[in-house]
Amino acid sequence: MSKFVAALPMYDWPEMRGEVDLQWARLRDAFRQRGIDAPDAVVRSNRELPAVPGGILDDDGKPIAPDPATLPPDELDFHQLWLSPALLFGQTCWGPMEFGLAQHVQVIAQPSYDAYEGGQGELYSSALVMAADGGPSVVAPGDGKAVIPLDLIRGKRFTFNNPDSMSGLIGLTRDLEAMGESLDIFASRSESGGHRSSIVAVAEGRADIAAIDCESWALAQRFEPAAKGVKVVGWTARRKGLPYITARATPEKIITAMRDAVASIESGSEQPLVQLVG
Repeated sequence: MSKFVAALPMYDWPEMRGEVDLQWARLRDAFRQRGIDAPDAVVRSNRELPAVPGGILDDDGKPIAPDPATLPPDELDFHQLWLSPALLFGQTCWGPMEFGLAQHVQVIAQPSYDAYEGGQGELYSSALVMAADGGPSVVAPGDGKAVIPLDLIRGKRFTFNNPDSMSGLIGLTRDLEAMGESLDIFASRSESGGHRSSIVAVAEGRADIAAIDCESWALAQRFEPAAKGVKVVGWTARRKGLPYITARATPEKIITAMRDAVASIESGSEQPLVQLVG
């Protein structure tokens, strides 16, 4: 049994479990070919994370997260996963990274968003969605610049997935600030708990607008019936997508081997999996 854990939680919708498992299987096998003790499967609950008696500590011995064994076993606390000293391969968002996570993990690579409207290489953007009115959706701009319809969104009820989300909140905040505006343009702001929940809230009329990252928007169009009740009215600017990370304690030789592995998968795939970081 591997001493490491792995997870690909950011797009692990119930309907995507099979595809996520296949993605990890490709990575796992490439890692093992290079002598890395990769786990058989990804984790999807707190109970699958190794216990850390006394809690997780930073390099100075200060507590930064509780023992996973003390958390609800059937849930998966993303921050707990990201901070786990056993994390071999995981995925996070640049929002949490900017808010302090970066000092506790190492970046392995960036995913490619070429397969999604609004994405280009390691860059992604968010679709601004509002209730469908029979009109066409706004196509993602080719130059990757923000398309924010100020007159349309002013005074509306905005919902976002969580406060540290780059795609759901921070990116749009920065785009508005670049235009001399702020989140005060909205009549109200609410937290939905997830991109999928934001789409449902807009479709059901409980909110007027949400920012949904381009990959989540593509998944919603495949799997979420409520996506038919919304349309795209704008796009945030392109930014770096969700990075693949490993624990701060992961040895450099393992990181080098993992980067070599993901590069080999990318070169042999019609649809790139990742792009190496410099």
